[in-house]
Amino acid sequence: MKTSIGNYLFTRLKQMGIGHVFGVPGDFTLQMLDQIEDVEGLAFVGNCNELNAAYAADGYARLNRIGAMITTYGVGDLSALCGVAGACAENVPLVFISGAPPLYAMEGHLRIHHSLAEGDFDNVMNSVREFTVAQTRLTPANAAFEIDRILRICWIERQPVFIQIPSNISYLMIDAPDHPLDLSTPQSDGESLKAAIALARQHLERARRPAALIDMDVDRTGYRDALVGLIEKYKIPYASFRSGKAILSERSGLFAGMYHGAASQPEIRDIIEKSDCLFVTAPSFVEASTLQFIDQMPAEMIISIRGHSATIGGEVFEGVMAEELINGLRDSLAEKPAPSQPVGSAASLAPVIEPEQALTQKRLWPILAEFFAKGDVILAENGTSNIALTDIRLPEGVSYISQMVWGSIGYSLPALLGTMMAAPDRRQILFIGDGSFQLTAQELSTILNKGLKPIIFLINNRGYTIERYIQGMHAAYNDVANWDYTGLPKILAPNVETFTASVKSEGELADSFKQCVSRDCASFIEIHLDPFDAPEPLKIFGPKTAELDYGPRRGKRR
Repeated sequence: MKTSIGNYLFTRLKQMGIGHVFGVPGDFTLQMLDQIEDVEGLAFVGNCNELNAAYAADGYARLNRIGAMITTYGVGDLSALCGVAGACAENVPLVFISGAPPLYAMEGHLRIHHSLAEGDFDNVMNSVREFTVAQTRLTPANAAFEIDRILRICWIERQPVFIQIPSNISYLMIDAPDHPLDLSTPQSDGESLKAAIALARQHLERARRPAALIDMDVDRTGYRDALVGLIEKYKIPYASFRSGKAILSERSGLFAGMYHGAASQPEIRDIIEKSDCLFVTAPSFVEASTLQFIDQMPAEMIISIRGHSATIGGEVFEGVMAEELINGLRDSLAEKPAPSQPVGSAASLAPVIEPEQALTQKRLWPILAEFFAKGDVILAENGTSNIALTDIRLPEGVSYISQMVWGSIGYSLPALLGTMMAAPDRRQILFIGDGSFQLTAQELSTILNKGLKPIIFLINNRGYTIERYIQGMHAAYNDVANWDYTGLPKILAPNVETFTASVKSEGELADSFKQCVSRDCASFIEIHLDPFDAPEPLKIFGPKTAELDYGPRRGKRR
């Protein structure tokens, strides 16, 4: 069929399930923005800056399985790159589209704006190459083939990809296939799959203490349901890394709790570290979720599962798809009876509200936990919010979103825009600290002016509490300016109804709960906490991070 390059690309995005493309207009993208609007069911969402656009597309992809963004060459691309790197670090499939200078200008090495004015148009591509799994520069000759190639790689590899479109070619007509984009996933090699299932079954059936350790790959690669089926049939206890939080039910009797390496509760360490058949789902080996004990475990005790490969008892099986392996293993096993008692502790009871009691980190989060409901989307910013919520057991069906590995502060507010565009019918709750909020606060304007209705809790503790516990408890560099936070919604969206509250006591917090759930509008609640108060896990995490960062003989701390 005959179609324009831009129309072909954006139609393909729609076929992948993308309904919104985030970004910032620029002179090299304007024709493409017109073409986005020509595709039924696809809309452009303008952001306050390109970094926020990348975070929004990342949040969108975490609920929608894939996201997309568009920026203008050079200044826009590099402004977005931190967010793209975060998607790369956390296996988030993101289609990064760049409106580039005209093809004749690039091929002729002309000096042009938004570049270094030396005629080199490879430097931006080379920068982005480091954080994307595939890249292309479209031409009229390669566009149809390259668009399909790049999009399939993004879908299969669950990683960001980069597409440069010269500004003068998006309306050029090309011959393109008229069949839908092939989104089928690769199938396992039959013999390897059969052998992997047999070996995994052998390990599991002779094990007396099987266990599973869950991380983000279960969600990104899409084998959650298969893993739940295996765990429930064979009654395998499981724990989660912070980066795998709430992917599997935290209310199941088989859920042991959150695994934090040496900082874990003794009973959780016992289940995981003394397992004689441990399923590990592509863990993120970062210092916050260390698996040092794996190096000391005999290889025959570990079944490591990744999206497209598995290592069982030290034997590597390439080309074995996780979902097929797990389903095959489940079907080959006889069902085991349920354990006589849950393997983990039950969710703790909420403290009784003391109306005049000043809010503290210790009591705040158990109180907030009672506010959560089945099906909520909960976003937690890096810092006290994420650390405190990690060990809170969430209701069934909750999606928990936080940037655990890349850890860029300010991520969660623009990500909220993305998640709300992806799932507007779900209640969405954000917890963000004042320091993080100040990095990306402009995107609150987009959220409110789009008519979205999140519940935002801003934790005002006068600065970077997480950094205080690493170094500089009273240092000025850990302070931030104290804004009139509850006044911002009226400034950023003067014609949009927003419920605001500033609370300091447990009674005021409880009252704000009642009001925000009774109103059909966005809610913005500022929670005041002592700058030197912190969740108990942070008091452990901070000194350990300081030792990691600066060594055991680090400089004198004031």
